Amino acid sequence: MQRALHLKTTVLPGGKIEIVDQSLPVGESVDVIVSQSEDSAGRSAVDILSEAPGHLMFKTAAEVALYLKEERDSWDC
Repeated sequence: MQRALHLKTTVLPGGKIEIVDQSLPVGESVDVIVSQSEDSAGRSAVDILSEAPGHLMFKTAAEVALYLKEERDSWDC
């Protein structure tokens, strides 16, 4: 009987993936199929940052520029 094992893991540095399951028989051949999760594949940095807490502080580049100008103007130089 063929048994399937479904695990989620994180890709380690160097593209390595580690699978640990004590029920896997030592020395036996297994087939491994890897697929990227839909939630992580193809997400842009903008999408990820938009979900971060506090991401609504600035809505435009002009708002960022104004904030930075006001900060610089407040410095004692």
